[in-house]
Amino acid sequence: MSLTLFGAPLSPFVRKVRLCLGEKGLDYQLQMVLPFGQPDWYRELNPLGRIPALKDGDFNLADSSVICQYLEEQYPACTPLLGQNPQARARVRWLEKYADYELAPLCTFGVFRNRVLKPSMGKSCDEQAVRSALEEKLPGHFDYLERTLGTAEFFVGDRLSLADLAFACQLQNMQHGGEQLDARRWPNLAALFARIQQRASMQAILPAELKPLAKFSA
Repeated sequence: MSLTLFGAPLSPFVRKVRLCLGEKGLDYQLQMVLPFGQPDWYRELNPLGRIPALKDGDFNLADSSVICQYLEEQYPACTPLLGQNPQARARVRWLEKYADYELAPLCTFGVFRNRVLKPSMGKSCDEQAVRSALEEKLPGHFDYLERTLGTAEFFVGDRLSLADLAFACQLQNMQHGGEQLDARRWPNLAALFARIQQRASMQAILPAELKPLAKFSA
């Protein structure tokens, strides 16, 4: 086995694959590739120039969802994360897509990008965009996800899945941007996020994320 993941630790999509690898107990190397200014050779792995990408021996592919699906099928003896039957797998894929397509533009590109990345590059934070994401757009999504989760421990089938990891990855970037999920309004979601944060897979990668955040703050 020779797995290499290409990307940057603070990317929620790189984080999702790292959590997937960690939960499956798969060893890998992380090779730093930023979401901008990539070397020419990276375009051979992903012609779109996005992160992450993965190499498994001589095989390579891109896109976090595709990578996680590949890991599920290529290593079937490892902990399953995409559901135990067609209905569960469909729910996992839907909720993962919901996190990637609905939460990411707000948690990551709305809050995190403005609060962390732009100031680190000498650019001004668009606080109006942050407030719009937090006060106008995200509450409706959190209401839906709170109803979907209910009192269950995890989103699908009472067991950890990629749906939970994708959700937590976006909340982690929102937290890096200085904002917490309101546990009084969305108690079940807040409890789920806390459980994911305490898992060994997340604890193993958070220190590498906090180091660049400290540099940005300085």
